[in-house]
Amino acid sequence: MARTVDLRSDTVTQPTEAMRAAMFAAPLGDDVFADDPSVNALQDKIAALLGFEAALFMPTGTQSNLCGILAHCQRGDEYIVGQFAHTYRWEGGGAAVLGSVQPQPLTHQGDGTLALADIEAAIKPDDAHFARTRLLTLENTWGGKLLPLAYVQAATALAQSRGLGRHLDGARLFNAAVAQSAQRGSDPYAEAREIAQCFDSVSVCFSKGLGAPVGSALCGSKALMARAHRIRKMAGGGMRQAGLLAAGASHALDHHVMRLAQDHALAQTLADGLAGIEGLVVEPPQTNIVFVDLEGAARARSAQLLDHLKSQGVLATGLYRLRMVTHLDVDADGVAHAVAAVRSFFGA
Repeated sequence: MARTVDLRSDTVTQPTEAMRAAMFAAPLGDDVFADDPSVNALQDKIAALLGFEAALFMPTGTQSNLCGILAHCQRGDEYIVGQFAHTYRWEGGGAAVLGSVQPQPLTHQGDGTLALADIEAAIKPDDAHFARTRLLTLENTWGGKLLPLAYVQAATALAQSRGLGRHLDGARLFNAAVAQSAQRGSDPYAEAREIAQCFDSVSVCFSKGLGAPVGSALCGSKALMARAHRIRKMAGGGMRQAGLLAAGASHALDHHVMRLAQDHALAQTLADGLAGIEGLVVEPPQTNIVFVDLEGAARARSAQLLDHLKSQGVLATGLYRLRMVTHLDVDADGVAHAVAAVRSFFGA
């Protein structure tokens, strides 16, 4: 049977045999009673790793972000967020629908940042006419782009100086940390902690590049996590023998962080292989996500391209802007096959 190269997302990863063994051997309890030892160990591990007092294991990153935002904000409050941030655009409007918390979306700059002047201008005065601005939410990585550390420090310092809370959607925080460590010649775990410490709360996803099957964690102070815990309960996020899942996430933290550099290198190989094809504009990847814009005659054939790739066992998303994501289940041969499939379609 022909192989499938699944580049749709890093969420499609399958647990490794070692991860399956760790999950199978995990001691279990009832997390709603707070006595699942594997969940408690994971929460302690990720909190300590990122420099926080406490953490909460969540079923999804969407729920983790929701609980974080609602733990910071009350009804009638507002959070500042990017127009194309996941917490605003792709999480069903949860904060507004479930928490009556108003988003104030800002336009992203080309590098994924929100201009400091725009953040400053978006903070409302203390006036009954306005929602109360309570929180700045950033995302790192954003569209595969690493937010520069100096920018993160400046933006969060601005928010703090204006009395705002600071939340990070760090779904791919460890991709950011690995990319930042490559720039600075440092340890990815230390970089993850340095990024995280710019914020009051951080959501981290285990089921993307880290390769666990399910789960995210929200990290913050004990007081903030107590509020988030109540919200998690209302949102249906109390799980019972969740240690089976937590053990996979814990294994990922120990064994799958450093290997993210391989995904980044393969994304660059993929981008290089697609460069020079007429009608394709390849955005240079910074981590594990490659975007390819289709222009001119190539744009008119975009639907046929996806069908062709699927017939060749290559899965991607997008239409006029293709998105291809490398991960632990994609190897060099898979990338070469994907490049060959695209080139065969265009006769390149």
